[in-house]
Amino acid sequence: MKETIAKQLKKLFYAYLSKEKVEKILSIADRANTVFSHFVKGQFTEAFIIGTLCFIGMLIFGMPYALVISALVGFTALIPVFGAFIGTGVGAFLILMVDPMKAVWFIVFILVLQQLEGNLIYPKIVGDSVGLPGIWVLAAVTMGGSAFGVLGMLVGVPLSALVYSLLKDSVYIRLKDKKILIK
Repeated sequence: MKETIAKQLKKLFYAYLSKEKVEKILSIADRANTVFSHFVKGQFTEAFIIGTLCFIGMLIFGMPYALVISALVGFTALIPVFGAFIGTGVGAFLILMVDPMKAVWFIVFILVLQQLEGNLIYPKIVGDSVGLPGIWVLAAVTMGGSAFGVLGMLVGVPLSALVYSLLKDSVYIRLKDKKILIK
């Protein structure tokens, strides 16, 4: 189905636009596909890392249901920025049924882990996967979230990475045409 739609759009573009414009559109579409697929891979990698770190921490602190809760925290971490807190709420509730004090320590542990993840791991892993520097990843999530809520958080990073990539190439070409070399 995807191939059929792509083929139909190509025909439409070639019928109504110049060959140069169509090639430019297809080049941007190909780059967007690459950036978005790398973003998804980065998200899954980051979620796996968070789930693993949560599991290790829970084992070290002797908390119950470590595997189940860590899997839940990792899965909900696919939602940028606040997703792990959803898993934390459910996990804290499960631990609360066994040992209320451990539930409190679990929440403290996850808050620390979330800070580590949000400020170091997420920008590095997801930024590297889409070719966007970590500081721009944080900016994209923040601005996307503030402008468009959860949807903005989800698409802010790959859209920013796409714009960053296209702008970087454009700047390189313009500097090359002007014979300016900046290292």
